[in-house]
Formats: sequence, C-alpha cells, structure tokens
Amino acid sequence: MEGKMKTAVMTGIGQMAFEERPIPQPKDDEALVRIEYVGVCGSDLHYYESGAIGDYVVKPPFVLGHEAAGVVVEVGKNVTNVRPGDRVALEPGKTCGHCEFCRTGRYNLCPDVVFFATPPVDGVFQEYAAHEAALCFPLPENVSTLEGALIEPLAVGFHAANQAQAGPGQTAVVLGAGCIGLVTLLALRARGVSRVIVTDVMEKRLEKARELGAWETVNAGGEDAVQAVLRLTGGAGADVVIETAGTQATSRQAVELAKKGAVIVFVGYTAQGEVTLPMSLALNKELTFRTVFRYRHIYPMAIEAVASGAVNLRGIVTNYFDFDDIQNAMDRSVRDKADIVKSVIRIGAKSE
Repeated sequence: MEGKMKTAVMTGIGQMAFEERPIPQPKDDEALVRIEYVGVCGSDLHYYESGAIGDYVVKPPFVLGHEAAGVVVEVGKNVTNVRPGDRVALEPGKTCGHCEFCRTGRYNLCPDVVFFATPPVDGVFQEYAAHEAALCFPLPENVSTLEGALIEPLAVGFHAANQAQAGPGQTAVVLGAGCIGLVTLLALRARGVSRVIVTDVMEKRLEKARELGAWETVNAGGEDAVQAVLRLTGGAGADVVIETAGTQATSRQAVELAKKGAVIVFVGYTAQGEVTLPMSLALNKELTFRTVFRYRHIYPMAIEAVASGAVNLRGIVTNYFDFDDIQNAMDRSVRDKADIVKSVIRIGAKSE
C-alpha cells in the first residue's frame, strides 16, 4: 500500500506535533494494520513528562503508544494467520526467538526485544503500522478494536494474577487502582477470586474499582490500609497481594497485610528504583515474592476472557480523545490523574 500517513510525534518534553510519513511496507512475515485505537499508558506519560525511563531516553522526534488494535489491510507473502479485513490486537514486543529465554518460553525476558514506544523504537500513535503477523491476534466478532487495544494492559494483569496462582476461595488485595490495578482486579475475578480488596488514595479510582467488581475498597488516604484489610479478613490477612502502585508505602503494606504463607506479586515500578521492606516480618510469615515484567503467552487467554464476558474491559476507560486532539489528550492525562484513569486515542475509528 503506497501513500502517506499522519503520525503524532513527541518533539520535546510536553510537546506533541504531527508529521506526514510514508505508510510502512509490510515484510514477508508482517501485516500492515490500519490503527483504530491506541491506549495511553503510564509509560507514555512518563516519557512525555520527563523524557526518559531509566536508561531509555527519548530523542525527538519520537512516536509514543504501544497499546493498539486495528484492521489488517495488507499482508506479506508468508503470512497465513491473518488476512485483510481481520480486526486484530497487536502484541507490541518482537523478540529474537533464539536466546535462552525465548527458547524456554519466557520470551518477555528476551534481552533483544523490540518493543513499541521504547526508545529508540517508535510506537504506534500513527495511522498504520507494519507488525510481525504472529503478534497480530484476531479478535472475535463480539470484541471491538477498542477492547483489542486494551488487551495489552489486561495481559499485564493476567500475568500478575497467574504469577500469584490466584484462584477461588482466596482473598486478594490489589494495592493501587490505576489502569494496571484495575486490569489486575479484572484478571483476578476472571480466575475465580471473588473477594478482591482494592486500595488507593484517589476516590475516583476506587469508585471505578467498585464498578468493576471489587469486593471492598479502602481509601488509604483516609484510613490505615493494613488495619482495614485485617479487619475485612478477620485478622488473617490476604492470601494474595498484588502491588501495582510502585511506592515505598504500598510495598511495605504488602508485607504487613499479607497472611502467613501468602504470595506477593510486585508489578509497580518505583520512581526511586528501590524500596525498603520489613524482611524480618516477611521471613516470619514465610512469604513468597514474585515479580512481573510485561507478560508472555497471554493474548489468546485475555481475548477469550473478554469475548466470554468474564472481563468488562471497556469499563476501565474514562476518557476518549480524537487523534487530532492528542496534545490535549496527553496534557490532560498528565494533569488530571485523580480523575482520568484510562485515556484512549481514536485514530482510525469513528466511535467507540
């Protein structure tokens, strides 16, 4: 497919602009996808605000966005899993396929991954993307491309719930009710955990957690989260704790409110890069610590969970923005974090 496309680029910290770029040409093993929706991730906002995450530094002009779905318009000659007209969700990380981690199925740990919107790799705030067809997952008729774009964060939530080996009969606590906290709540419920307690300091986010099925919520800005969880669990604590906020306070709370023998999964990245934990207490409780880095082998499971009705993925979205309004979308998503839980950019779609 020949022609030009509109691309939103970050031209500096807090600055967005549009460029006209050639529509990418798919390679033999790639599909060309007309992008319909892209979610705004916390990493996008961090790059937008500060220009870097750790060693990954933005060199403008840079394209943000990695949570995407759209419609296949062209395929390379070796592609058999999708065809033009298919609606697909894009898994954003292409791995090498031959390192130790890829060969043992832990491809999310591949040191040579090429991941959308991770410098120097451009993302998909653009009208078209050529992507490895094996990473383009067809969507069932009852799953929209809006939901398809949100499969990416949902995959993180499912990976966290899987790492916890969560299941029926357990009580789980999710620390943090941002997007990842909410998709973790959805994943836990899909795995049969009916008693999920969600904590946060922002009431709007806790309202959203209750809408999405939280058993109980705790506003940690107004009460002691540890004492609240102990009260709700009859003094026993939680079987599973998933930390998504990435703060010193919530990381410590995870240990304090966990039941003896519990599993704690750390998902949130801390701004400082490190936290201090009460290790004597963790040892006394014989806690199991697990961590999450993105996800692996999750997209089919996550898509099926949405298709079956087990997950209300559309429910996490609080704000929609048109592609032409992307500067405002980014600015508001940074400025109004207390009210905006999840923003989505409409690129090629007419409505949600």
